[in-house]
This record gives sequence, structure tokens and C-alpha cells, in this order.
Amino acid sequence: MSFTDVDQSRELRAEIERTGYYPEVVFDGVRTAVAGEQVSAYFVHHEPTFEHDEVRRHLSVLVLTPSRLILAHTDEHAGDDLLPEPYTSTSTEAVALSAVKSVVVTRMVTNPAKGAGRAAEAVLTIGWGAVGRLDLEPAGCADPNCEADHGYTGSLSSDDFSLRVSAAADGVSAVTQMLAFAESLSARTGRA
Repeated sequence: MSFTDVDQSRELRAEIERTGYYPEVVFDGVRTAVAGEQVSAYFVHHEPTFEHDEVRRHLSVLVLTPSRLILAHTDEHAGDDLLPEPYTSTSTEAVALSAVKSVVVTRMVTNPAKGAGRAAEAVLTIGWGAVGRLDLEPAGCADPNCEADHGYTGSLSSDDFSLRVSAAADGVSAVTQMLAFAESLSARTGRA
């Protein structure tokens, strides 16, 4: 184990082990990507998906270090022509905190008349400029009889990573943990 903060690394490893999804493989990929830096915050999200008559698992691990955001994804595969036995693939991405341009958090709170309460669902979207989304629509003018071509108008937004967590599917603690991670990330990107 090469993490600087031994307590955080133990907690992260325990969280990965709780998913029961190839913990040694997942932790090895995360450990390698963290590369000895201190773990400031993390979030682990296990997401099973259904494909025809099979259940495939996907695990996302987000780690915040003093200088970087680490995103690790592990997927399960049934096997194919090149690798006939079942296998996993783990990809990691390390993003400098100074490169993070936006941290968008959308919270869905039920019964808002009763106060802030607990979020029933949350979506975390992080942008650093690697992937952009362009939304275009025809432009127009105020004249209802105008038939001229006014071109297009639209917006360009950064949408590199997005994760949705709900209390119904993932549990209340998962929503709380993701919001805590998002708060840590927002605070760190403001200082980067």
C-alpha cells in the first residue's frame, strides 16, 4: 500500500471490498493511479447493469488528492474472441485540480416545503474540458412573419463525467457520501 494517509487508504479499501466486486483488482488500479499521494476524499459507486439475460457490474471510484482528481472505472466482461475467459477492464484518469473547470451538483429534495431535508437523489457532473457537449437550435427573430435564415444559436458545456445516485437505488448514505465528496471537490477546485 503506497498511499500517504494510511487511515484514508484503509477506509477506501474497505469501501471497495464492501462492494464485493473484484476488490483486489479494483484497489490495485486505484492505488496505482493515486501514485502515493494522500487521499483527501473518495466516493465508491457500484452500478450493476442488465444486458439481455446477464447482469454486468460497473464500479466507479472517485478519489481526491491534494493535486488531482482520480477517476477509476472497472467493468466486467463475459469474454470474447481475444480473451475467451471472463475478465475485467479497469481504466483510470488523473485530472489536475487546476484543470477542473466546473463541478455541478443537482439535488432532488422531496417535500421542500418542510425544509432542506435529505436529498432523495443527486447528480454530480465534473468538467475539465476533455469532452464538450454542444446544444444547437435554429435562431430566430421577434418578427413572426420573417422567413430569413438566422443561423443557429446554442451553448457549449463541459461534460466530462457525470454520476447519478439515488436513495431508492443506492441508499440514503450513498447520496450523502456523494454530496460530501462533491463538497470536498468544489472546495479544492476553488483553491487550485
